[in-house]
Amino acid sequence: MQPSQPSQSPHQPTPPFNFPAARRLREALGMAHGHVAYGMRASYGLTYITADTIAAWERGLAAPSSAELTALAATLWCAPGELMGAARTLREHRIARGLAPEDVARQAGVEIQAYLRMEETNSWRGNERQSAALSRALGLSLPDFVTVTGRSEPLAELLRSAVTTRWQGYVRPVAKLLPVERRHVEDVLRQMHDDYQSRMARTLSWGGGAGPDASGEAGRDYLERILDHFWPLVRGGGQAS
Repeated sequence: MQPSQPSQSPHQPTPPFNFPAARRLREALGMAHGHVAYGMRASYGLTYITADTIAAWERGLAAPSSAELTALAATLWCAPGELMGAARTLREHRIARGLAPEDVARQAGVEIQAYLRMEETNSWRGNERQSAALSRALGLSLPDFVTVTGRSEPLAELLRSAVTTRWQGYVRPVAKLLPVERRHVEDVLRQMHDDYQSRMARTLSWGGGAGPDASGEAGRDYLERILDHFWPLVRGGGQAS
């Protein structure tokens, strides 16, 4: 009888698993399900893993835990990220990079227990320097950084206020949310403010000065998609630095 598999911690959900990639990588190595299972048992002590376990993962009937995914990646000679779907959380980005929590905490300059709490809640509370270090450690793009640290909506609200009022007052709050130089944030907010205001002016002109309803739809669309306008301007350098 197959030993029971350890239950997944309620605080550690199963990472997204790319089961077609797992199958392709195994077949490229000429390994059978049993060979993969043996490697995981022998090298990583996962004694409950069988050929049926690997087959179920590859059919999408089950998914490996983070520890199992890391062992599977090593057995298939690939990075954990190659076996994952799109990473959605701070923890998933760490797993995709094949890093231990201690490694990320050290590189980001935070205490390990504080980092683990932030990873568990997916709520980053580091300062600007630590945020920049986290982005480098995990290779995060700016959109990924904002998403995994739970800052998407606060950022969007600040941007909406910046383009509809005086943008100068929002440079510092926006810069505190992003590992980006303040001067660059200033340039982006100025450009977005000018863009939004010019759109509104053009719409009013086309509507014959009909009032707020003439520009309301255009304004709402811009504000609803504020981050779509923001990212192409702010990430000219690619990843956060």
